Amino acid sequence: MSGERDPRAHWLDDDPFDKRTPPGSHSAARDDGNWRQPHIRVVHATGPGAPFVRVFGIEEQTRPIPVHTGSIWHFSKTEIEHLTQATIAFAIALGLMFSGGLMGALANTNRFVLYSFIGLLTFTPGFLVHEIAHKVQARKYGCWAEFRASPGGLRLGVIVAAIIGVVFMAPGAVMVAGNTSREQFGKIALAGPVSNVALWCIGLAFAVTVGGPDIASNSDIFIFYWMMANGILGALNMLPFGPLDGKKIRTWSVPVFWIWLIICLSMVWFNFTQLDSLLGLG
Repeated sequence: MSGERDPRAHWLDDDPFDKRTPPGSHSAARDDGNWRQPHIRVVHATGPGAPFVRVFGIEEQTRPIPVHTGSIWHFSKTEIEHLTQATIAFAIALGLMFSGGLMGALANTNRFVLYSFIGLLTFTPGFLVHEIAHKVQARKYGCWAEFRASPGGLRLGVIVAAIIGVVFMAPGAVMVAGNTSREQFGKIALAGPVSNVALWCIGLAFAVTVGGPDIASNSDIFIFYWMMANGILGALNMLPFGPLDGKKIRTWSVPVFWIWLIICLSMVWFNFTQLDSLLGLG
């Protein structure tokens, strides 16, 4: 089959997960570097050759996706709602973590509000840009792609942060449906960590030019959390386990996986060993 596809394919906006009718049967998805069959297919991400993300609790399905005359940057009302839910829950969980859990937040509500706001400005951009990078890359390849929050993951994350003061959250993922090759499959996954590296580098540039070791300022604190957030998000997503990006990237290219894993781990090393002294927070 030719690699040519409808040039309007990246305008797909309708959600193929709205109607969840399992098919009678279908063949297993392939990921051998060749184009798949010319119809939309969504299956679980449970091994090599599986699509980009797992659908939370949704059975396999097959249904055609109509073409929409929108833009590659289109965000549906549903997607915006899910992104908003995930962002708010993430900010609340961060506020609880920095307050020492629910008891600490109740004892010092000002601290909870302050750190929720700091988390909203520093951590959530890294999360949002990471997910949007997956979406844009997937749609460039002609796939339908939208973010969907995981209500259970959001609830669990907030509860864990409230009880033990640690953020352990699976806020959701970009759902992707369409035809992809192995290389495209890996590049869609890689787009997320690469976006965090880019945001971390922007923070480093500000740390060098705006920050300073003499007197800690509000800008230094902002830069500190910005770099921490993107370093941690990038490194965690590069781990080659479960549904994380690293596993998909390693399936595509082992050398590319190691290069970006080392880059992301280097950011974390720098954050924990050099950043304090660079910003004068030590």
